[in-house]
Amino acid sequence: MEKSVVTFDKGTTCSSWNYCGERLATGSIDGTLAIFDSVDPASSSFTCTSTSRVHEVSIVKVVWVPPEYGDGVACICADGTLSLWEEVAEDTKPLQWKLCKDFETSSNQVLDMQFGVSFTSLKLVAAYSNGHVKVYELLDPLELKNWQLQAEFQNVIDSVSKFGKAACLSASISWTPQRGESQQLSFVLGFNSNVMQLNSAKVWEFDQDHQRWLPVAELALPEDKGDPVYVVAWAPNIGRPYEVIAVATHKGITIWHLGLNPDLDGRLSVGKVALLSGHVGEVWQMEWDMSGMTLATTGSEGAVRLWQSNLNGIWHEQAAFEPTT
Repeated sequence: MEKSVVTFDKGTTCSSWNYCGERLATGSIDGTLAIFDSVDPASSSFTCTSTSRVHEVSIVKVVWVPPEYGDGVACICADGTLSLWEEVAEDTKPLQWKLCKDFETSSNQVLDMQFGVSFTSLKLVAAYSNGHVKVYELLDPLELKNWQLQAEFQNVIDSVSKFGKAACLSASISWTPQRGESQQLSFVLGFNSNVMQLNSAKVWEFDQDHQRWLPVAELALPEDKGDPVYVVAWAPNIGRPYEVIAVATHKGITIWHLGLNPDLDGRLSVGKVALLSGHVGEVWQMEWDMSGMTLATTGSEGAVRLWQSNLNGIWHEQAAFEPTT
């Protein structure tokens, strides 16, 4: 029998699950950040334990700080601002959520952001409405407010590409799930913009020797490189000799295999292994399970679809949950 574990207030626009602490964060249309905690583990239900007004406009995305760096949530708001909020204890007062860091955006809006964890540092990558990407690094693991801009670049393979002013509607970022100390810190990024060169999903890897970010792969066939990207999702890897990344465009959801060994130019081999067609309209969100074997997707039609590959590597729709109203 199905049972509801949490009920969100009307006006909730986004949510984020904290896997380690069994907590939920939600953002609302009135700019309220709400935190839900599991107060009774036996019943698996959640109760709202805190609400904080973090902005005058709607929150469009919330992302938990990786748990080893404390209890914090990043918020992107409808005006393109990015802020970081931290749960702190002051004297004898109960825990409160307070502003920890405001990231400057000037006239460009933040479209997406994600945290990336390596064995030595915490990084934050943000994609902006002008097609630029900024990577910030946390200077002190005990001080969530101390961030430094590490790099800024555009999502293009050829650094000398020339194009007009970019206007980006959305962007999507997904970091590689960490497996071991020797693994390179990488993320995949795609834009939905008016500039073809920016759109296609590119894999960026940090070059430790030269302290810079380099594009090591482009996840698009030659005829598809200008297609706007709606969302990307990098699958956890539990022992495969390649990585798996999903990329959604108006043509469907493409599953890519990414090689692990670079060629002489530092590029990684890529192969398109499936095109998943089933959603009507845009795909808005994709999430892999912890094994990287099942992909959950949802979009403008309101349906949730689960995809898996069989033992022969053929991808198929495993289940679909259609909206009831």
